[in-house]
Parts: sequence; C-alpha cells; structure tokens
Amino acid sequence: MWFKNLYIFAFTRPFKWSFEELEKQLSENTFTPCASTELSHFGWTTALGKHGNSIAHIANNNILLCARKEEKILPAPVIKDQLEEKIAQLEHEHGRSATKKEKEQFKEDIIFELLPRAFSRFTDTHGYISPEQNIIVINASSRGKAEDFLALLRKSLGTLPVTSFSPDTAPDEIMTDWLTGKNFIGNFRLGMEAELNALGDDGAIIRVKNQDLTSDEIKHHLDAEKYVVKLALEWDESLSFILCDDLAIKRLKFFDVIYEQNDDIDSDDIVAKLDADFALMAGELNRFIAALLAEFSLKTDSYLED
Repeated sequence: MWFKNLYIFAFTRPFKWSFEELEKQLSENTFTPCASTELSHFGWTTALGKHGNSIAHIANNNILLCARKEEKILPAPVIKDQLEEKIAQLEHEHGRSATKKEKEQFKEDIIFELLPRAFSRFTDTHGYISPEQNIIVINASSRGKAEDFLALLRKSLGTLPVTSFSPDTAPDEIMTDWLTGKNFIGNFRLGMEAELNALGDDGAIIRVKNQDLTSDEIKHHLDAEKYVVKLALEWDESLSFILCDDLAIKRLKFFDVIYEQNDDIDSDDIVAKLDADFALMAGELNRFIAALLAEFSLKTDSYLED
C-alpha cells in the first residue's frame, strides 16, 4: 500500500468523474488472465487487492486504483536454439539460406508453440487520483510503467487530460543551486547521496553515498561544471526520497512517526487498516507534493486550462 516511487502528473481540466461513474468505466477494462496463446494482458484489478471487492477505493476524496499486468515468460535462449534448428533444417533440405521473412515466421511459430507452456509474471501498479489537488500519482519504478497506467486509464475513460510538470528553470539547475548554498523555501533538508553529471554525452558521472553534500569535495565537482541529476532529500521529518531531474521520486521512505499514527487500528480488520493507511499516505503525499512543487515555482492548479 505504501508507495515507494512516484510519477506525478497534473490534470489540465478538473477531474469531474463521480466515484460511481469511474467504477463503471473502469469495469469495462478489468483484468483477465492471458489465454493460452497470448503474450500479455493488462487491466484493472481491485484497488485493495484480495481484501477488496471494488475496482476503485476512495478515502478523503483520494481515489486509489490498481492496474495488473500478466506477461508470459519465454526464455530467449530457448527461442534462439529452436530458431537455429529450424533455419539449419531449411538450409539442409533446400540447399539455400533462410530469408528474413522465413526467419521471422519461424520465430512467430516457435513463440506460438511455447506460449501454452510458459510461466506468467504478474505485476501490480497502484496510483491515486486527487481531484482536490488536481493530480494523479503513480507508484511505478519507471516512466514507461507510469505511462502504461495512464494509457489504460485513458482507454477506460475515453479521455485523460494530463501533463507532466515542467518548471521554467530546469530541475538539475535548481538541485545544483541547493548544493551551492541556495536555501529551500519549505521543510526540506539535504540527505547524504547524490549523482552528478558533467556536460556532454561522454561526460563523467559521479555517484556519492554517505557523503556530506556541503563538503569541499562536492564543491570541487560543482566548480568543475558538474550538475546534479539525483539528490537525496528529507521533508518535514516525515519522509526521505531521491529526487530525479525529471521530478520523479525514487526510494520513498516514510518515517516511523507516520506509520505510528495508525497503530490504534485493529490489525485483524485488514480492510480498515488498508483504508486508514491509504488515507494517511495520500494525505501526506499531497502535502509533500505541494511543498516540492513550490520549490520549483509550480502549483498544481496552474496547469488548468482557461
């Protein structure tokens, strides 16, 4: 339930779907397992997993969703070996090399034959919509997975007017300024980890961990025209994270003081615990995201079209 990586998008028009309307639309694209000859399937599953029974879950007007993907696992070496056997057989029987089209057909036939025996890998991607904050927040390890989540939501709703946040000053410039003495405007403080790049495609890459980021060593790198692309930060004595130069959040960790706020919830009532955890997490993340965007002179409602 507790998100670990964040990709944050702003709505360019107010999100006006009611919870009931959203549930109905999402139900048109619920997850179903792959058929025996299908490579993958992607669809919505219950937001609270096996403990819930609805596609969406709402708490404090934040709406939790979960997209599930099944992918068949086909070992590349197995496909390669069988392909080489078919090519060798054709060359032996016909005394000529296989054409590109024949090789492609052989590969398709091999995959089709192997699929019914392939193992499946399932991955769930959670995200939540905050209509009041005008954002959608996706717990994904890569932008590609976040975009897949958005694409499924767009397919379900017919439209999805969202955009990435784009500050006037590049994030890497602002993060670099933080290491050269520029003060934060909010309750942020530097961690002890960073990645710095030199200019150019072949420029040096410096990664430091357990390092005082205000030290002379780091200053020397900055003086050598390196810039910050990843930076460890803490916020409001509530959480820590790695900020990337595309404003993605990695390795998000909530401090114990946050988790402890739900200690009084009966652990045997799993649904109540999940509901309380989501409400608490989304509330903290909404505050955190607003504070983080302010550091880049951004506001979520500034993306709304007139």
